[in-house]
This record gives sequence, C-alpha cells and structure tokens, in this order.
Amino acid sequence: MQYNTFKGLNISALGVGGMRFPVIDGDYNKIDEAATKEMFDYAFANGVNYFDTAWGYHGGNSEIIVGKIIKNYPRDKFYLASKFPGYDVSNMGKVKEIFEEQLKKCQVEYFDFYLIHNVCELNIDGYLDAKYWILEYLLEQKAAGRIKHFGFSTHGSLATVKRFLEVYGPHMEFCQIQLNWVDWQLQDAKAKVELLRELKLPIFVMEPVRGGKLANLDVEYVEQLDKLRPGASAVEWCFRYVQSFPEVVVTLSGMSNLEQLKENIEIFKINAPLNDGETSALLGIADKIISKSSLPCTACRYCTAHCPKGLDIPYIIELYNDLVFTGGGFLAPMVISSMAEEKRPSACVGCKACEAVCPQVIKISDMMKDFSQRLKK
Repeated sequence: MQYNTFKGLNISALGVGGMRFPVIDGDYNKIDEAATKEMFDYAFANGVNYFDTAWGYHGGNSEIIVGKIIKNYPRDKFYLASKFPGYDVSNMGKVKEIFEEQLKKCQVEYFDFYLIHNVCELNIDGYLDAKYWILEYLLEQKAAGRIKHFGFSTHGSLATVKRFLEVYGPHMEFCQIQLNWVDWQLQDAKAKVELLRELKLPIFVMEPVRGGKLANLDVEYVEQLDKLRPGASAVEWCFRYVQSFPEVVVTLSGMSNLEQLKENIEIFKINAPLNDGETSALLGIADKIISKSSLPCTACRYCTAHCPKGLDIPYIIELYNDLVFTGGGFLAPMVISSMAEEKRPSACVGCKACEAVCPQVIKISDMMKDFSQRLKK
C-alpha cells in the first residue's frame, strides 16, 4: 500500500468510502454487515487505514456499521472521517445534536477527520449564517480534541467554494472534491484544483471512477489506452490519473464487494502516475465521450443578452450536460432546486430569441423543455 503524508500522519493512498457498501436484497438502507466486515478486515490487513462515512449514507446506517466494525481495531491504527450533514438544510440548527450522535454511532471519542459536507449552492447560505453557530461549535470540538483535522467537501461551483472559504478558509485543513478524468472538464474540477493549489490546501478525492461509470469503456477507447499501458484496466487508469496530482492525500473508493476492494488495493501497491502523453490521451477520450451527449455551449453569453427572463442559459446548459452524461444523479437537481423559480429551466417561455444569436446553433428552448421534464422524473 502506498502512503501519503498529511501533517505528520501516514495515510493510505486508498481510502474506504462508506456510501456504497454491500446491501441486502438491493435495499440501499440494509447494509450486509458480514460482507462489509469482511471487506474492512481485508482492507485493514492490507494497509488501508482511512475509513470515510457520513450521517446520511445508507439511510443513516453507514456510521452505525462502520462503528461496529472498527471498534475491533486499535484506535491509533486507523483514521476515521465523518461529516456534518448540511446537504440537508433542515440540519443547520442541529450541529451539536448531530455531532454528539455521530460519535455514539461510530463508537469513538473523536473523529480524525471531520468535514463540512457538500458545500454547494443549495446550502451555502445556511453554512454561512452565524445564527446556526456551526463553525463556532465545530471549532470548539477541535479545540477539545474531538476533531483532529477539519475540512470540507464540495460539489459546488467555483464561486460557491470561494464564498465558503471567505469565512471558513482560515480553519480549513483540506478539501474533498470530485476528481476524475471526465469531470476535469465536465464539472470543472480543473478550476477547483487550481484554487486549492493556490491556497495550498491538500486534496482528498471522491468519485475517482464516477460511481463506476468510468470502469467500462467502449472497445475503441480500451484499445487506444492499451497501446499506452498494456494490460491496465479502466479502473487502473482512473486511479493512475488521480496519482498524477501530488497534492492528493487520499483517494476514496466506494467499493461494493470484496473483488473491487482487492483490485483497488492491488493497484495502490505502486505509485505510477500518468505521463503527459497518457494524460493527454485520456482527456482526449473524455472530450469525445462528453461531446457525444453534451450540447456544445462555449459560454459566449450572446443568449443571455437576449433572454427576456434573464436566465443564465450557459450555466443551465452546463448542468443539463452533467445530468445527461450521468443519466440522472443529484448535482443538477440539487443546484436547480436552489434557484429561484423564475430562473429555472421551467421559466423558459420558448421565444427562441436566444437561438437566433447562438453561434453553436443549439436548440435551447428544446433543451429547457427536456431539462424540466427530466427534473420532474
């Protein structure tokens, strides 16, 4: 197992994510405890020492199962991470209540890593509202030793991340982002990495294989990549891509069975980052994949100047492209729900004034209708 250094700690480069444990009868809320324990025991025996969970994973059961399993390991031999669940804005006024319950569920006296969960457009106002006392309370817990290291995760836009850091920045020790070779462009992970580099904030990675979507590629892409690294699987390419970022401390993988875990541990026995040519080839494939399902918006913003409703059309198209590529997902619906009703895709009146000036000849009004219908589903 490869290890990276974070503030004097040696952390396994691969971490176990707690969002996709084996389940019973396909029920996401019913974790297969025996199968999960087998995975944890194998991971721990093979050098993995970072385990991540959260309040909402598996319907609130992830923390409970993780706590049951890791209580059998020496407390100084693993690092446990959980998060304050502000992704649900109804939790904003419950920081003390939730934190205390999380410690009980995980059966620990402290969290090695504790995160502000999923900073995004939907919850940024709540996280920054002083009346909820979130930052102050969690800093008190850190001072008391109940939080060893304090950071945040985000699926939000660059502007939202910057707004969050204006208040929380001085206290943040790391940031967890969605980083993979498709989202480098599709979700503009590039801009977030550049910001974190500028701020010298270590990066923790989630969704390196994008929920498994990047594990299976078309034959033409497999053949292209195999010429560069014969025998390397699509999963290995994902992890080698992340290994190309020296500021990454740990890469979380939400593994659902022992076979996936074994494959990932085997990959992380060595550090073999991509070279420039390999990275270029991979990002070229990403461009082709994205272009097959995405509208070719260049964000020239000619459309916005002609929209009678003042819609942020380029941003809506960006969210639409992500929704189509993902085949659903939570990001686009989450962001759209944070918008005022009169700024959502459903507010489009179909006048086509935007289409008359679009250099890419995008059928924007059709996209708005389709987006609204997809969101309803």
